[in-house]
Amino acid sequence: MAMKILFVCGGTAGHINPALAVAGLIRSRRPDAQIRFIGNPHGMEKRLVSEAGYPFSPVVVKGFYRSFSPKAIAHNLSAVSCMLRSSGEARRLLRDFSPDVVMGTGGYVSGPVLRAAAKLGFKTLTHESNAFPGVTTKLLARYVDRVLLAVEEAKKYLPEGTNCEIVGNPVREEIFLADREKSRKALGVKPGQVVLLTFGGSLGAQRVNEAVADLIAWHYKSGKVHHIHATGQYGVELLPRLLKERGVDLRGLDTVDIREYISDMPRCLAASDIVVCRAGAMTLSELTAAGRASVLIPSPNVAENHQYYNAMVLEKAGAAKVIEEKDLSGEKLCALVSDWAEHPDKLAALSKNASRLATPDAAERICDILLEMGSAAKRSPGR
Repeated sequence: MAMKILFVCGGTAGHINPALAVAGLIRSRRPDAQIRFIGNPHGMEKRLVSEAGYPFSPVVVKGFYRSFSPKAIAHNLSAVSCMLRSSGEARRLLRDFSPDVVMGTGGYVSGPVLRAAAKLGFKTLTHESNAFPGVTTKLLARYVDRVLLAVEEAKKYLPEGTNCEIVGNPVREEIFLADREKSRKALGVKPGQVVLLTFGGSLGAQRVNEAVADLIAWHYKSGKVHHIHATGQYGVELLPRLLKERGVDLRGLDTVDIREYISDMPRCLAASDIVVCRAGAMTLSELTAAGRASVLIPSPNVAENHQYYNAMVLEKAGAAKVIEEKDLSGEKLCALVSDWAEHPDKLAALSKNASRLATPDAAERICDILLEMGSAAKRSPGR
């Protein structure tokens, strides 16, 4: 009988893509395996999972707002109602599919589904991608059979006695395979140029765009820097205005590549020398996989400030420099990038230290654990 594996994830690409990476590996190893996903039908998981060709079952879950405003109270009452309904819906879906193992990779939906799976006696595990575990992971640690962590630092924040294993974060294969010289040629990089890659997330970040505008104003006339910048959705109109205020005219220049979103990240990372970005867990995993020096600006607008903890793992290892948003300025960013660009030995050391943090076989490790647990479940009496 084919093994049945259920993935539970949602909310952000950082929760969904690791599950898809592992699912793809399982599908290649065990083509007969039945793989299904559970997620929020209103989140991006439904689209991404469907595009990858896996069956998707919806469970509606809402997060709670940490406020006592009338709007927040109304939302939280709705969230409680969803939570009560989601537990029953999760139990029904679990009984119908009867998986051999259930794995969560984050998002609000993981909580009720994995808790229900554990109570029903299914094999369960969860993967935490951040250095500071989220509330869902901390709660689930009491229920699931195993907790998989991306980094060692996360272990100290979990309840004592938690069954933990450090496996890293799964990274898409294209990051490892992208060729540096071919990538630089495809992007039009000239010999001897330093390639600077900057972005603040898919929506963008005003403070990051403001600092990057100063960075462009500093280097754009020199021709020594090839700069790729993603403004994000909210920066599309903001950045041109910021550049105009700084007297920057990019007409006729091919050394500054401004986009809303970077759709060819493996190529851009391979070509880059210095990366300036936020500190989401999957972004940092790709930076270490590519072995790139980075300036990290953690977003202060995320749960429990987890991006700061992620970023500090790299800084402590000598792989990055962290600038908190409250301390960010164009002057500070320009000084740091200028120093690194003028000292190739510093860049080489940062890149080497970043590579040391990479876990290139993370997906394989997780896949091995899942298949082991699934096989054990099939051998268990009554299964």
